[in-house]
Amino acid sequence: MWSDTLLLAERTQLIRLGLWAMTSAVLGTALITMITLRRLAAPIIRGFAIQTLVWSALEVMAAAVRWQVLAMRDVSSARRLDHLTWFTVGLDVGIVGVGVTALAVAWLSRRRLDLTGAGLGIIVQGLGLLVLDLTFASTIARLI
Repeated sequence: MWSDTLLLAERTQLIRLGLWAMTSAVLGTALITMITLRRLAAPIIRGFAIQTLVWSALEVMAAAVRWQVLAMRDVSSARRLDHLTWFTVGLDVGIVGVGVTALAVAWLSRRRLDLTGAGLGIIVQGLGLLVLDLTFASTIARLI
């Protein structure tokens, strides 16, 4: 009974990840298009948009690969999924840390605006993934 509920939760997680990735791709594309058409020199926006586009591509690939291997889980497989989800939560925190580090380096190295935008983009993506993964972790905890 709980295996089908876990499978549904896992599908929902991947759909949310896909929606986050698509939203990021649209935002990144819109920002790049805007600064290109208006011929603006906006290094913060360009750095942010590039990070948003790169992360959205990675997120779509991750969701697609994980979608291909979706299956009903037994108890041991559900526990492995739980451990993997908490591992990805840790990675998400690390991603935010990388973004904060990029911001600090940008500030200390003559306030590089392109790196500032990239750092902000990394932080936003890391926080988005963190929210998604924590939500999924709480769902798994209720099921197993």
